[in-house]
Amino acid sequence: MGTYNEEQAIGPVLADIDRVTDGRAEVVCVDGSDDRTPEIARKMGATVIEQEPQGYGVAVREAVLTPDRPVVVTTDCDDTYPMEMLPEFLERINEGYDVVSGDRISPGAAAMPTLNRYGNAAFALIASLLMGRRVHDTTTGMRAYRRELLHDIEWTENTGLSAELLVRPLMRDYRITEVPIPYRERAGETKLDPFRGGAEIAASIVTVCLEERLR
Repeated sequence: MGTYNEEQAIGPVLADIDRVTDGRAEVVCVDGSDDRTPEIARKMGATVIEQEPQGYGVAVREAVLTPDRPVVVTTDCDDTYPMEMLPEFLERINEGYDVVSGDRISPGAAAMPTLNRYGNAAFALIASLLMGRRVHDTTTGMRAYRRELLHDIEWTENTGLSAELLVRPLMRDYRITEVPIPYRERAGETKLDPFRGGAEIAASIVTVCLEERLR
């Protein structure tokens, strides 16, 4: 996970991961915080890679490429995602899927701000139209990946990396499945400007889809 000033949520998130995985998960946080987030993460056993703040994608790209485990799971550190779903994600990987993507939108995402909910649904619709395949949530932060996939594809986006991490594998015929997940109200304040960030995500989706069409 990429972390940035999440001292309110990082402890509960790491505790949930530890509980659900019986302490067997290797947790990597790529951190650009100026609060106690990295200190708390280290005390709870996470590997912390400190990085100057350069945006969401730069941090998450480093986070997903660092572990040497065969399965890499991403999640946000704001306590919105259900760590109790991790066993199901891993089960789907064991069934043969290359990417298992958490779908917040189909179940309703009532805890998500209305503007964000409609925006995320719109991103998924744009991506679906451009790819010719229906997806429901392109911007979810909770996914499981086979490690080799993450190293086989060159990732280029920053704000739109979450969408890119789904779109490129889909358009390259990797086996992908979406799993509906509940979504909780976040702990702490969001760092993303919904209008500027939304425009950047939409532009990333169009760019990545066109690049893959022309590949």
